[in-house]
Parts: sequence; C-alpha cells; structure tokens
Amino acid sequence: MVFDFLQPVSDELVSYVASLSTQTLGRKAVFNTTTDFPNLENIDVAILTVNEYRGNLETNTTDEDFLNFRKSFYAMFPGNWNVAIADLGTIQAGESIEDTYFLVKSISEDLLRKQIIPIIIGGSQDLTYAMYRAYDNLDQLVNLTSIDSRFDFAKENNSPSQSFLSKIIVDEPNNLFNFCNIGFQTYYNSQEEIDLIEKLYFEAYRLGEVSVNLALAEPVFRDTDLVSVDMTSVQSSYSGNFSNFIPNGFSGKEICALARYAGISDKVSSFGVFNFAPTPKEVVLVSQMVWYFIEGIAFRSNEYPFGVKDNYLKYIVPIEEEELVFYKSDKTGRWWIEIPFISNVNNKLKRNTLLPCTHDDYLASCEQEIPERWWKAQRRNVF
Repeated sequence: MVFDFLQPVSDELVSYVASLSTQTLGRKAVFNTTTDFPNLENIDVAILTVNEYRGNLETNTTDEDFLNFRKSFYAMFPGNWNVAIADLGTIQAGESIEDTYFLVKSISEDLLRKQIIPIIIGGSQDLTYAMYRAYDNLDQLVNLTSIDSRFDFAKENNSPSQSFLSKIIVDEPNNLFNFCNIGFQTYYNSQEEIDLIEKLYFEAYRLGEVSVNLALAEPVFRDTDLVSVDMTSVQSSYSGNFSNFIPNGFSGKEICALARYAGISDKVSSFGVFNFAPTPKEVVLVSQMVWYFIEGIAFRSNEYPFGVKDNYLKYIVPIEEEELVFYKSDKTGRWWIEIPFISNVNNKLKRNTLLPCTHDDYLASCEQEIPERWWKAQRRNVF
C-alpha cells in the first residue's frame, strides 16, 4: 500500500495531543502513529505534510516545523461543526523529486477514490503538479485555482516551483479544463505570461481587485477541483517571512477568508499549502487557514451539481443572438449561468453545464453585457 511510505507523526505530538482539552481538534482527530494506522472509513479530510523542497531552494521546512504546525492546529477548538479528520503523517523526500511526486499522486488518488479530501501541507508549490496528476484515472476534467502572486508559467530551466503550470499544460494526459489565478501581481509576471492567460481563456484576478472585493473569488472556488496556495502571496507583516521580504500581498484575514471560500465549495476535492516559511507567525497562520478550510467544508450546502434544478429560480436573458440562462438557488441565493452544449462541434463538456457566477453578472447581462467568465468558458469548451 502507498500508505506504507508515510512517516507516522512523532511520539512527542501524540503526548502533546493527549495533554490537550478533550474539546480540542487534536482530541477529535485520528493519527498515523508508530503503533497504529487510522481506519479511514467515515473520514472527511486527511492531513499530510510533505518534506520536499527541491522545487524551490528558497524554501526549507523540516520535521520540527511540521511538528510546530501540528501543535498549533490541534490545540485549536472546532466550531459548531463535526468534520472527521485523520492525520496521516509525512511524506519524506524521495531519492528523486519524481519519486516524491509519485507518492503524492498515488496517496492523493487513493484518498480521492475514498471521497476523502487531501490537505497537503508541504514544501514547494510544484507539488501541485503531483496533486493534479492524482485525477488522471478519475475520468474527469480538472479546474485548478492557484492563490499566488505569480503565474508559474516560467520556462522549464527555471525552478520547478516557477514552471509547474507549464508542465501541467504540456504533459499528457491533458485533463485541465480551466486555470484561475487569484492575487497575481503584475510586476512579477512577464507580458508573455499575461498574454498566455488570455490566449488560453484562463482567468486571473489582480491582488488589488480581490483585496477590495473578496467575494469575486467565491464563484471561482465554486467551480474548482484543486486549490493550491503559495504562501509567498501573503504579506511579510502577516507571515513573519522577512528572509524573503514580501511588501504586498494578502493579509492574514484575507487569506483565511479565501481558504474558507475554498472549503465551502461543493466541488473542491483537494487543497494544498506550499512554500511556507518556518517562522512562528507563518506556522500559526497556516494552521488557521487549514481551520477555516475545514470549517468551510462543514458548511457545504450540497448544491449543483449535487442538487436538482427544481430548487432554483430560472432567469432567461435575451442578449444579441444568445439567450443566457441563469439559475438562482432558493437555499443560498447563489447564482449560476448555463453553458450550452453546442451541436456539430467537439465539446470538452459533454452536456449543458452550469458555471458559478454572481448576481452582478446577471445584472450586467440585463444591460446587454456578456459575462466574461461565461465567454471564456464557452471558448474553452469548444476544441
């Protein structure tokens, strides 16, 4: 079994958790220890740390840092929710970086098949590639969202952490339907990369526009399978990472809110946090981000694609030569727009599907403005 390659949590952590209040997360979670592997039946999320930083030599987390993260996380209390958590320990770096990728891919795929959400906390962001590959045998297209100041489209002679997205786009099988970047900073990205985002009909939101209105990100997460967070997208004043000084980025409150949006999405099935510096501040911040992500899971509404359209109000907006069809949930008030199946062409999506959108998208369409997300989704769908 692939789980045999996991390093159990330390005896020190087991003793620490035993000393905590019975109401804490640590006392409610189950652990992969030196004497016992947890029963994964009825588990909702599985936490794994990955001690692999060869993809970005500026990052170097250790087992001690992961221990500090676990102590911080398990000392917290759950909210008014009951999510079953298993901590499966650590994936140590393999003989080659490809060996580590294989383990992350295999373990993530096994968890996904068990309908357990893997939460990967680890080294460099190129591990996102391995998490993406976990979907290869699941017969589905993948939507990937990255919270990052950079697009990571760099040439392959750059570090893997700066070029993993190019690898995702180029390598077969190509299961990627959409990529979205949240929080990019223009001066960190070449014009060539920005043009490529437009050419491929991908989505990108600048740091400033998201910080002003975090709700812009909610429909994006609602249509995302895999979320990857680069901690260099957070200001140093909040992360404590001053060795790699980051003057502009998300605040601690904003990155936690984004993590909660990711968790509350009915579709998100994998979550990763990478490139985090071993500072006391950042260890605490990452533990709180994971807490907010899990809280989001607890409050999922199980709407589309799991619900039925009978629970929605339908709005039809004539625009140019199109009829845009919107749906509004009776339950949450959230909005979707229909992507129609186009006959006589090859469609990546084999039926009419619903794309999450906002009330503002509906209002704009009433003013004869076609929503940009719908326009891009239409063009990605046809090939």
